[in-house]
Amino acid sequence: MVRMSDLVRGGATPAPAREEQPTEDSTQRSTAVEAAPLRLSRREKAPELPMIPRTQPPARQITAATPPRETAEAPTPGPAPRIFDDVQVMLATVRELVKSGQAPSWPDLERLLQRVVGSLEQSLDLFWLANAPTVPAGSDYLVVHQSRVAVLATRIGLNVGYDRAHAVALGTAGALIDVGLWQLPDTLLRRPDALSPEEQALYRTHPQRSAALLAQWGATDRMVDAVLQHHEREQGQGFPQNLTGAAIRHEAKILGLVDAYTGLTLPASRRSAMRPHEAIREIVRSKHESFSPALIKALLAEISVFPPGTLVRLNTGEVGQVTAVNRNHPLRPRLEVVADSKGHRPAMPKAIDLSETPFLYITGPVSEPTK
Repeated sequence: MVRMSDLVRGGATPAPAREEQPTEDSTQRSTAVEAAPLRLSRREKAPELPMIPRTQPPARQITAATPPRETAEAPTPGPAPRIFDDVQVMLATVRELVKSGQAPSWPDLERLLQRVVGSLEQSLDLFWLANAPTVPAGSDYLVVHQSRVAVLATRIGLNVGYDRAHAVALGTAGALIDVGLWQLPDTLLRRPDALSPEEQALYRTHPQRSAALLAQWGATDRMVDAVLQHHEREQGQGFPQNLTGAAIRHEAKILGLVDAYTGLTLPASRRSAMRPHEAIREIVRSKHESFSPALIKALLAEISVFPPGTLVRLNTGEVGQVTAVNRNHPLRPRLEVVADSKGHRPAMPKAIDLSETPFLYITGPVSEPTK
């Protein structure tokens, strides 16, 4: 276990390998993009940070071992848009608390993330809402980004077998993954591709800052580690500790993958955003072997190369709009034909399940409007 006191002093060494849950196939390798455009040489040391005293933990912590409320006092999920709005409202409050040196309410965070988990267990409406790469006018980018990470990471956790309490803890860590960036100048986030070496070094302190804040607020070591390690990568090309493989917490691997995906589909800088299928393709095709193949597969099963709403062209020349994902066949979703091979709308609705039509297949996505 890496001590937070070592990390905030910048003197931690890589943690020993620990057993992951669930086990991944370590013999497989896949390729992926590095989420952050900034890299820290193995020979460089993270800048020293001031020690942040740990305050008395709240009466109830959010931990993988603490079962969620199953009684009448357990919060009901509610509509997905309301939940996603509530997550953003909560994080906007956390932003102000960080800037004023105060701590958020853990019970409120726990109840909110229980609603997230409950909603994701009932349907994927909240998942697809969080997957939509938009920032409402006047919104803080980090509020939206962390809200998306919280929801998507929670869904991936449920996909790979996390129980409800574990998923709540993972979602909470995702919601607070970048709170340390609120301690840094806003300019670092607006132009991450054009930072000076000194600014890069400062930017790279944000996992330590975020982890230190969680420790100060009374988070468990497991949650603190997950946030601290979310920029670590499988082959040791991450930061701040250059950890590899099994030395990285499984929760941190999920957070890192989702953070990379959300950063590609909704970047903080002015670079062009990728569509979901483009981001998945970039992650899979990258040469850095940054992410666990098993988790990439789990993300692909949820996101799909062609998520609902995507316009795709079939080998017949017809254009269809994806209406649902076949999780066992991510390249063969269900769709509704919206244009024939000549670009005209069909007289009658035509629904197709590509998993049941072996001679029909998607040749690629389309973005041009149909006639």
